[in-house]
Amino acid sequence: MKSELLIQTLLEQTRKSINQAENIRVADLKNLTWRQNKTSWNILECLEHLNRYSDFYLPQIEAEIKNSNTKADIEFKSGLIGGYFAKSMLPGKKLNKMKTFKDKNPLNAKLDKRVIDKFIEQQVKLVHLLNQSRSVSLNKVKIKTSISRLIKLKLGDTFQFYINHIIRHLAQVNRIQTVMNDAAQ
Repeated sequence: MKSELLIQTLLEQTRKSINQAENIRVADLKNLTWRQNKTSWNILECLEHLNRYSDFYLPQIEAEIKNSNTKADIEFKSGLIGGYFAKSMLPGKKLNKMKTFKDKNPLNAKLDKRVIDKFIEQQVKLVHLLNQSRSVSLNKVKIKTSISRLIKLKLGDTFQFYINHIIRHLAQVNRIQTVMNDAAQ
């Protein structure tokens, strides 16, 4: 895939995430904290989960881009592991449940609308990093994963994995809103 096409696609997906979060921002706290059952996440918990991953990935991506002396590639070729991880994050018709690391699980955390503001700020930061990544190699710059610091993914795969993870949980937010609206009727 052309590197520029990948970046453009990821930028568009990130802008959609920002727009969805801005729409969520107008909801009242009661709706943002509604949960289907005691073990399911509410909307704010979904966003807080994403914020915790952003706290891990964004500073690292920023540092690796800043410190890279690589040149941009015309083509990006997804790695075997990175491509698998990225695809595994996308929501399908039947969501494949995944276990969340304890430090990334916000269940029952005291949260308020600042979670949404932080999410939007982090997505704006992601837009800047995607734009900065145009000047480095999406193939040669490597990012440590949250799974293990020993596993490093290509920058292009990291962006895809990270953004697909966001898409996954924003789809979860949509499902929560649908179930909540159905329950209210």
